[in-house]
Amino acid sequence: MPYLLQLSSAIPVEVIVALSCENHDGPYDFLDSNSVQLLKCPGRGRAVQMNAAVERAKGDILVFLHADVVPPCSFFQDIVQALDEGYVAGFFSYKFDKDSILLKINASFTAKDGFFTGGGDQCLFIKKPVFMELGRFDEEQVLMEDFEFFQRMKRQDINYTIIKNDLIVSARKYSVNSYLRVNLANMLLVLLFKFGYSSQRLKALHDKLLRVSYKTNT
Repeated sequence: MPYLLQLSSAIPVEVIVALSCENHDGPYDFLDSNSVQLLKCPGRGRAVQMNAAVERAKGDILVFLHADVVPPCSFFQDIVQALDEGYVAGFFSYKFDKDSILLKINASFTAKDGFFTGGGDQCLFIKKPVFMELGRFDEEQVLMEDFEFFQRMKRQDINYTIIKNDLIVSARKYSVNSYLRVNLANMLLVLLFKFGYSSQRLKALHDKLLRVSYKTNT
Protein backbone atom coordinates (compact mmCIF):
# COMPACT_ATOMS: atom_id res chain seq x y z
CA MET A 1 0.00 0.00 0.00
CA PRO A 2 2.80 2.53 0.70
CA TYR A 3 4.19 1.75 -2.76
CA LEU A 4 0.80 2.32 -4.40
CA LEU A 5 0.38 5.62 -2.60
CA GLN A 6 3.86 6.66 -3.68
CA LEU A 7 2.91 5.98 -7.31
CA SER A 8 -0.18 8.13 -6.95
CA SER A 9 1.58 11.10 -5.39
CA ALA A 10 1.61 13.10 -8.64
CA ILE A 11 -1.94 12.19 -9.71
CA PRO A 12 -5.17 12.64 -7.70
CA VAL A 13 -6.15 9.08 -6.80
CA GLU A 14 -8.50 7.62 -4.21
CA VAL A 15 -7.59 4.12 -3.02
CA ILE A 16 -10.49 1.97 -1.80
CA VAL A 17 -9.71 -1.37 -0.16
CA ALA A 18 -12.86 -3.49 -0.47
CA LEU A 19 -13.04 -6.45 1.91
CA SER A 20 -15.44 -9.36 2.00
CA CYS A 21 -17.93 -9.42 4.87
CA GLU A 22 -16.11 -12.57 6.05
CA ASN A 23 -12.67 -10.97 6.06
CA HIS A 24 -11.08 -10.61 9.51
CA ASP A 25 -7.50 -9.84 8.49
CA GLY A 26 -5.57 -7.03 10.07
CA PRO A 27 -4.17 -4.81 11.42
CA TYR A 28 -4.74 -2.17 8.76
CA ASP A 29 -1.70 0.03 9.28
CA PHE A 30 -2.17 1.64 5.87
CA LEU A 31 -5.24 3.46 7.22
CA ASP A 32 -2.86 5.99 8.73
CA SER A 33 -3.09 7.62 5.29
CA ASN A 34 -6.03 9.88 4.51
CA SER A 35 -5.76 8.65 0.91
CA VAL A 36 -6.97 5.12 1.71
CA GLN A 37 -10.53 4.08 2.46
CA LEU A 38 -11.37 0.71 4.01
CA LEU A 39 -14.72 -0.67 2.87
CA LYS A 40 -16.26 -3.72 4.56
CA CYS A 41 -18.75 -5.04 2.03
CA PRO A 42 -22.20 -6.40 2.90
CA GLY A 43 -21.60 -9.62 0.95
CA ARG A 44 -18.83 -11.91 -0.22
CA GLY A 45 -17.25 -12.39 -3.61
CA ARG A 46 -15.06 -10.21 -5.81
CA ALA A 47 -17.95 -8.94 -7.92
CA VAL A 48 -19.72 -7.71 -4.77
CA GLN A 49 -16.53 -6.10 -3.45
CA MET A 50 -15.67 -4.33 -6.68
CA ASN A 51 -19.20 -3.04 -7.22
CA ALA A 52 -19.32 -1.74 -3.66
CA ALA A 53 -16.04 0.11 -4.20
CA VAL A 54 -17.42 1.64 -7.42
CA GLU A 55 -20.39 3.01 -5.47
CA ARG A 56 -17.97 4.65 -3.04
CA ALA A 57 -15.63 5.98 -5.74
CA LYS A 58 -15.93 9.66 -6.69
CA GLY A 59 -13.70 9.65 -9.76
CA ASP A 60 -14.55 9.00 -13.41
CA ILE A 61 -11.83 6.39 -13.99
CA LEU A 62 -12.01 2.99 -12.29
CA VAL A 63 -9.01 0.70 -11.77
CA PHE A 64 -9.48 -2.82 -10.34
CA LEU A 65 -6.25 -4.10 -8.79
CA HIS A 66 -5.98 -7.42 -6.94
CA ALA A 67 -4.33 -7.30 -3.52
CA ASP A 68 -1.44 -9.55 -4.58
CA VAL A 69 -0.64 -7.76 -7.85
CA VAL A 70 2.12 -5.12 -7.89
CA PRO A 71 1.82 -2.42 -10.58
CA PRO A 72 4.74 -0.87 -12.51
CA CYS A 73 6.12 2.50 -11.47
CA SER A 74 4.38 4.29 -14.36
CA PHE A 75 1.06 2.59 -13.62
CA PHE A 76 -1.19 5.65 -13.36
CA GLN A 77 0.61 7.56 -16.12
CA ASP A 78 0.15 4.55 -18.43
CA ILE A 79 -3.59 4.55 -17.77
CA VAL A 80 -3.94 8.28 -18.35
CA GLN A 81 -1.98 8.03 -21.60
CA ALA A 82 -4.16 5.16 -22.88
CA LEU A 83 -7.32 7.16 -22.17
CA ASP A 84 -5.82 10.25 -23.82
CA GLU A 85 -5.22 8.11 -26.91
CA GLY A 86 -8.95 7.46 -27.19
CA TYR A 87 -9.38 4.13 -25.40
CA VAL A 88 -12.12 3.91 -22.79
CA ALA A 89 -10.84 0.73 -21.11
CA GLY A 90 -7.81 -1.50 -20.97
CA PHE A 91 -5.66 -4.09 -19.27
CA PHE A 92 -1.98 -4.65 -18.49
CA SER A 93 0.38 -7.43 -19.44
CA TYR A 94 2.00 -9.16 -16.50
CA LYS A 95 4.81 -11.40 -15.33
CA PHE A 96 5.05 -13.65 -12.29
CA ASP A 97 7.12 -13.03 -9.18
CA LYS A 98 8.90 -16.35 -9.68
CA ASP A 99 11.69 -16.89 -12.20
CA SER A 100 10.51 -19.80 -14.32
CA ILE A 101 10.67 -20.46 -18.06
CA LEU A 102 7.22 -22.04 -17.99
CA LEU A 103 5.67 -19.11 -16.13
CA LYS A 104 7.34 -16.71 -18.57
CA ILE A 105 5.60 -18.58 -21.39
CA ASN A 106 2.27 -18.23 -19.60
CA ALA A 107 2.81 -14.53 -18.97
CA SER A 108 3.79 -13.86 -22.59
CA PHE A 109 0.17 -14.45 -23.67
CA THR A 110 -1.06 -11.56 -21.51
CA ALA A 111 0.59 -9.04 -23.85
CA LYS A 112 -1.65 -10.19 -26.70
CA ASP A 113 -5.38 -10.00 -27.26
CA GLY A 114 -6.50 -13.61 -27.18
CA PHE A 115 -8.33 -16.48 -25.53
CA PHE A 116 -7.41 -15.57 -21.94
CA THR A 117 -7.67 -11.76 -22.20
CA GLY A 118 -9.75 -10.11 -19.51
CA GLY A 119 -8.67 -12.03 -16.41
CA GLY A 120 -8.64 -10.15 -13.13
CA ASP A 121 -4.86 -10.29 -12.75
CA GLN A 122 -4.59 -8.06 -15.84
CA CYS A 123 -6.09 -5.14 -13.87
CA LEU A 124 -9.07 -3.74 -15.74
CA PHE A 125 -9.26 0.04 -15.99
CA ILE A 126 -12.34 1.66 -17.48
CA LYS A 127 -14.22 4.95 -17.54
CA LYS A 128 -16.91 4.88 -14.87
CA PRO A 129 -19.82 5.91 -17.14
CA VAL A 130 -18.96 3.05 -19.52
CA PHE A 131 -18.72 0.60 -16.62
CA MET A 132 -22.15 1.64 -15.37
CA GLU A 133 -23.68 1.46 -18.86
CA LEU A 134 -22.43 -2.11 -19.16
CA GLY A 135 -24.27 -3.02 -15.94
CA ARG A 136 -21.35 -3.37 -13.50
CA PHE A 137 -20.01 -6.78 -12.46
CA ASP A 138 -22.59 -9.55 -12.21
CA GLU A 139 -22.80 -10.36 -8.50
CA GLU A 140 -24.36 -13.75 -9.29
CA GLN A 141 -21.14 -14.67 -11.11
CA VAL A 142 -19.24 -16.21 -8.20
CA LEU A 143 -16.25 -17.14 -10.38
CA MET A 144 -14.79 -15.58 -13.53
CA GLU A 145 -16.77 -12.37 -13.05
CA ASP A 146 -13.96 -10.57 -14.89
CA PHE A 147 -14.29 -12.76 -18.00
CA GLU A 148 -18.07 -12.36 -17.96
CA PHE A 149 -17.72 -8.57 -17.84
CA PHE A 150 -15.16 -8.67 -20.64
CA GLN A 151 -17.62 -10.62 -22.78
CA ARG A 152 -20.07 -7.73 -22.43
CA MET A 153 -17.31 -5.29 -23.34
CA LYS A 154 -16.64 -7.26 -26.52
CA ARG A 155 -20.31 -7.46 -27.45
CA GLN A 156 -20.64 -3.69 -27.10
CA ASP A 157 -17.43 -3.04 -29.10
CA ILE A 158 -15.80 -1.18 -26.23
CA ASN A 159 -12.54 0.38 -27.39
CA TYR A 160 -9.83 -1.14 -25.16
CA THR A 161 -6.09 -1.70 -25.21
CA ILE A 162 -3.49 -3.90 -23.51
CA ILE A 163 -0.64 -1.89 -21.98
CA LYS A 164 2.62 -3.80 -22.38
CA ASN A 165 4.20 -2.74 -19.10
CA ASP A 166 4.17 -5.73 -16.80
CA LEU A 167 2.34 -5.99 -13.54
CA ILE A 168 3.92 -8.47 -11.12
CA VAL A 169 1.53 -11.27 -10.18
CA SER A 170 1.93 -13.70 -7.29
CA ALA A 171 2.80 -17.25 -8.39
CA ARG A 172 1.61 -18.79 -5.13
CA LYS A 173 -1.08 -20.84 -6.90
CA TYR A 174 1.71 -22.59 -8.81
CA SER A 175 3.66 -23.15 -5.57
CA VAL A 176 0.89 -25.26 -4.00
CA ASN A 177 -0.24 -26.90 -7.24
CA SER A 178 1.85 -28.20 -10.12
CA TYR A 179 2.35 -26.09 -13.24
CA LEU A 180 0.52 -28.70 -15.32
CA ARG A 181 -2.39 -28.92 -12.85
CA VAL A 182 -2.96 -25.15 -12.82
CA ASN A 183 -2.78 -24.81 -16.59
CA LEU A 184 -5.11 -27.74 -17.27
CA ALA A 185 -7.57 -26.48 -14.66
CA ASN A 186 -7.50 -22.94 -16.08
CA MET A 187 -8.02 -24.20 -19.62
CA LEU A 188 -10.93 -26.40 -18.57
CA LEU A 189 -12.60 -23.64 -16.55
CA VAL A 190 -12.32 -21.07 -19.33
CA LEU A 191 -13.67 -23.54 -21.91
CA LEU A 192 -16.62 -24.50 -19.71
CA PHE A 193 -17.32 -20.84 -19.02
CA LYS A 194 -17.40 -20.10 -22.74
CA PHE A 195 -19.75 -23.06 -23.21
CA GLY A 196 -22.14 -21.50 -20.71
CA TYR A 197 -21.59 -23.47 -17.51
CA SER A 198 -23.02 -21.73 -14.45
CA SER A 199 -20.61 -19.92 -12.16
CA GLN A 200 -21.71 -22.10 -9.23
CA ARG A 201 -20.69 -25.25 -11.10
CA LEU A 202 -17.43 -23.61 -12.17
CA LYS A 203 -16.66 -22.59 -8.58
CA ALA A 204 -17.32 -26.11 -7.30
CA LEU A 205 -15.04 -27.56 -9.98
CA HIS A 206 -12.34 -24.96 -9.30
CA ASP A 207 -12.32 -25.83 -5.59
CA LYS A 208 -11.95 -29.53 -6.41
CA LEU A 209 -9.14 -29.05 -8.90
CA LEU A 210 -6.94 -26.47 -7.18
CA ARG A 211 -5.54 -25.92 -3.72
CA VAL A 212 -5.37 -22.26 -2.70
CA SER A 213 -2.72 -20.71 -0.46
CA TYR A 214 -3.46 -17.37 1.21
CA LYS A 215 -0.12 -15.72 1.96
CA THR A 216 -1.32 -12.15 1.75
CA ASN A 217 -4.37 -10.30 2.99
CA THR A 218 -7.02 -10.20 0.27
